[in-house]
Amino acid sequence: MIDKPKILALDFDGVICNGLKEYFQTTLRTYQKLWKDDSQNDLEIWANSFYKLRPVIETGWEMPILLRALVLQYEQDNIESNWHNVCSEIVTKENLNKQQVMSALDGVRDHWIQTDLDNWLALHEFYPGVLEKLGKLLDSSTLLYIVTTKEGRFVKQLLKQQNLSFPEDHIFGKEVKQPKFDTLRQILKINQETPNNLWFIEDLLKTLNKVKSQEYLTEVNLFLADWGYNTIKSHELVKQDSTINLLSLDTFSQDFSEWIK
Repeated sequence: MIDKPKILALDFDGVICNGLKEYFQTTLRTYQKLWKDDSQNDLEIWANSFYKLRPVIETGWEMPILLRALVLQYEQDNIESNWHNVCSEIVTKENLNKQQVMSALDGVRDHWIQTDLDNWLALHEFYPGVLEKLGKLLDSSTLLYIVTTKEGRFVKQLLKQQNLSFPEDHIFGKEVKQPKFDTLRQILKINQETPNNLWFIEDLLKTLNKVKSQEYLTEVNLFLADWGYNTIKSHELVKQDSTINLLSLDTFSQDFSEWIK
């Protein structure tokens, strides 16, 4: 086992950056468009419950449905353990569809970005100690990359605001229009490196499972960031999986030799 990566790739939201406030505010605005009759209610009271339950979301369009479930007073335990069925039930009862909700969510976010970018960016926070660790790694022999579904231009702006000089050509965002496992393969090709020299940190277990299912990437060292948007259930699954390491925020700040279980 290699105790230090030549290349470290990281997801952005849920690993480097905490975007929960942006998620909720975008969701709230979308909700007010989808449920106009209900839009005068004080939706802010659901913020903490939304933050707690955000890990059940697999794709962004489900976020307004989660807020709807809270407003309709679905039991939080039921949402957490049975989200797929709860989501389907609400979509059916409310005569909605995935494309309609996704379109509304994207429209709200795009309009916000176009009309008040500074305010939108201000809702993003960074996890404690992460920027300091990245700063140290940028001064080391390890090559850093960011692989995210967020638009790269926003990642660049957020890092610039924090005075972190991250190489712009090492940021692969939504604009590359390919799965993360293809981006990891591309990074290896660019650097003419073998998969065992690449470590990848992600907060979505589903994404890590897709990476490890790629024949060429089976030797990549995979890490689930337990401080991100994931659940205790996913932590337990990783503990039983020898191919994925569970990484805490405290361990992330330590030497690479402490990362491997």
